[in-house]
Amino acid sequence: MDLKKIWKLVDELRGKKTGMYHKDFLLTWEKSRDELDATFLVADILRGMREANVSPKIWDSGIAVSNFRDNSTRTRFSYASACDLLGLYVQDLDEGKSQIAHGETVRETATMISFLTEAIGIRDDMYLGEGDTYQREVGKSLDEAVKAGVLSDRPTIVNLQSDIDHPTQAMADILHLAHHFGGLDKLKGKKLAMTWAYSPSYGKPLSVPQGIIGLASRFGMEISLAHPEGYDLIPDVVALSRKQAAASGGSFAHVNSMEAAFKDADIVYPKSWAPYNVMQQRVPLLHEGNTAGLKDLEKACLANNAKFTNWECDEAKMKLTKDGKALYMHCLPADITDVSCKQGEVAASVFDRYRDATYLEAGYKPYIIAAMILLGKKKDPVATLSHLIERGLVRNLD
Repeated sequence: MDLKKIWKLVDELRGKKTGMYHKDFLLTWEKSRDELDATFLVADILRGMREANVSPKIWDSGIAVSNFRDNSTRTRFSYASACDLLGLYVQDLDEGKSQIAHGETVRETATMISFLTEAIGIRDDMYLGEGDTYQREVGKSLDEAVKAGVLSDRPTIVNLQSDIDHPTQAMADILHLAHHFGGLDKLKGKKLAMTWAYSPSYGKPLSVPQGIIGLASRFGMEISLAHPEGYDLIPDVVALSRKQAAASGGSFAHVNSMEAAFKDADIVYPKSWAPYNVMQQRVPLLHEGNTAGLKDLEKACLANNAKFTNWECDEAKMKLTKDGKALYMHCLPADITDVSCKQGEVAASVFDRYRDATYLEAGYKPYIIAAMILLGKKKDPVATLSHLIERGLVRNLD
């Protein structure tokens, strides 16, 4: 991207009304449409600067805390890349090696890790009803520490996946769609099939499908949510998505087959998740360390999953999509039939055809995360970005 195009994006950003300074990014539906658009614009500006070999480093010192309470590859490395892009050093918070293991409170931990910290990224998706609550408790603790004069500035919290939403994934996905179709305005009227798909595992969080329907419904898209009976998402999120779809000029359909969702779809997103009621049952067992109970629950759930092995994104279903050429999407890693498992979410031939597209999809996440941090930390993002561009510091010397 050349500098002329980058300056055009900065001018577009100038017209967006945002109130993201010193605010956390927890759920996309808590953000205004202008704030969502601003995040996409900043992500594209930062991406353009890197491509133009202009350094986007805002800080020459400072840390970003990485708190992953569940496993991660893409989001973990995307967060580290985003922070380094802006000039921050990433420090992992290993709860097993901290005083948290000895009963340190959330308030104390949040304060102790934040003295020279600009951002805190948190993944907490395993415990339904608790991940989002924990992130908000950290935020409240930071507010109290700033008010008391203990912290001179407040780090911004980025939700790297909670039990409710996965905003960095959903935002990266929508930015990928905007680039694929030629702009956010081109998403209106596009049919998105968000469907459950078979997996030989049972404990996958609800936050990816909820994040997708919760964000896509803001852009006038025609959403078709499909899953077998009993594989419900959180009812409030589904209801909210339906309401948002109507408000944005889109639509929301809840169907009971992958075929119905795929019919004439422009985009398909087949992804396994655990049923809402199963995730509710799982939480107390995890807290109790009830290994036997968890094994029994897993056994029952896998047996139920096995009833729906036909919920696979295969060539026959792809032919049902618009012109048989819908864009396949996945947050990765996908369960690929005869590759990563005997039977899974997607046929190998389908995944292979869209492999590079899914990698491009994932490639937007570092810039989305960096944009969330910048907008949370800089009161005047236009002035900040303008200064960086005018400074013209070369990122990579030849």
